[in-house]
Amino acid sequence: MNAYKPNPHRAEGPHPLVREMPSGLPYPVEALGALRKAVDAVQGMTLAPIALPAQSALTVASLAVQGHADVETLGGKRPTSLFALTIAQSGERKSACYAPLIAELREFEKEQAEAYQDEMTRWNNEQSIWKGERDRILADAKKGKGEKRVAARADLDALGSEPPAPASPERVVTEPTFEGLTRLFAEGQPSLGIFSDEAGQFLGGHAMNSDNRQKTLAALNDLWQGNPIRRTRKGDGSLTLYGRRLAAHLMVQPGVARTFMADPMAADTGFLARFLVCEPPSTIGTRLHAHSRRDDRALAEFSTNLRRILMAPLPMDATTRELQPRVLPLSSRARALLVQFADLVEQAQAPGGEFSHAGGTASKTAEQAARIAGVLTLWHDLHAPEVTGETMADGIELAQFYLGEAVRLADAATVSAEIDMAERLRLWLLGDWPEPEVLPGDILQRAPVRALRERPAAKRAITTLVEAGWLVPLEPGTDVRGTARKEAYRIVRPSHVV
Repeated sequence: MNAYKPNPHRAEGPHPLVREMPSGLPYPVEALGALRKAVDAVQGMTLAPIALPAQSALTVASLAVQGHADVETLGGKRPTSLFALTIAQSGERKSACYAPLIAELREFEKEQAEAYQDEMTRWNNEQSIWKGERDRILADAKKGKGEKRVAARADLDALGSEPPAPASPERVVTEPTFEGLTRLFAEGQPSLGIFSDEAGQFLGGHAMNSDNRQKTLAALNDLWQGNPIRRTRKGDGSLTLYGRRLAAHLMVQPGVARTFMADPMAADTGFLARFLVCEPPSTIGTRLHAHSRRDDRALAEFSTNLRRILMAPLPMDATTRELQPRVLPLSSRARALLVQFADLVEQAQAPGGEFSHAGGTASKTAEQAARIAGVLTLWHDLHAPEVTGETMADGIELAQFYLGEAVRLADAATVSAEIDMAERLRLWLLGDWPEPEVLPGDILQRAPVRALRERPAAKRAITTLVEAGWLVPLEPGTDVRGTARKEAYRIVRPSHVV
């Protein structure tokens, strides 16, 4: 068997493919105000990172209140709609954190769906009567001239427009296309949420493919901003919907998040900057049942408050369903705090400043603080007269945390897909592969990621690991597992670095 000869250029050992990310700051759960008890309760049951239930509670609250009031910001009134992106690996209990906080909304939707069937029956009857009467008037008009046609026009005016169909009761969708979301806003509720605890299906689905990504991102940006939805299609004419609101919470695994955050279109359009992003440290391995605790009272209070807000009639036009939310003003103290915070963030965006490379996110941070403060205010009291200084301080603390997370995660998002694949292969080889050598065929047959079981992707990943020193090519003909191999590699494990 040919002897292994160390590469003198690898004397320093293999080097990392990706730079280790610094740890983030603890989630400021104390700033959640009236949401905190429910967040603590869910974390106590699941023992998941507290950011998971915190993100869920904030966005569920945003969905509940966004139709009732906009909030005053330094740039004018803005929706109380929040977009959140939570990054957590598989097994982190994302679903378990989301489910108890959305449960009351699901029950409300179910009840509304049952009532909707009765409303549809009544509407079908009314619509049939209206159509029959209209057809009769038109038929009479065709038989006559002059006075009869004048009378027909008067009868049609008296008959009025077709009875409007009842609005569908859905409040939450998971994987909408732009067309589907527009249709739901046109036919259903004017306040909706995109919520998914496995949002990779949405970010990698039809709405975000190369043909649809730009229009989907533009539409969601407009909704976050409170702008009208405009849709123009050949043959269908144009449609403009005013006064619609959208909240969103996307939970994704790190690999999906890296790809999304590295997408130039998501960054260049400002879409990513509209999200409250966080990637909390994992708690896997520490979630012992002996440490879990239940607080059913806190969850019941959350559900009761959510039901109360959902039952409150939305301020909207009865025909167009255009929302007409009031403006929630800032108290003088709240405004002073927001001005001070905005100025500090602005100064930090100057060349060489802490946020100079995160201008898109940083420039929206003061507005995010006002939005969060608006949500916390309305959740506590839907009829609150203003945002207090205390609540604004909480909104600023939360917004500052999310800005810090966005800056921290920015570098990780620049890792290319190829580097990500190579890193997955490296971790698998070091952690799960039992042999000291590996063959390309081993990777094609057994790699943990399906993409690595295709020859071009496997070859690129192998080349990357060779260049980084984690794989060393063996000379052709080297005996590996009793057979001379044309191509084989020695795995350089941390304890065997030469």
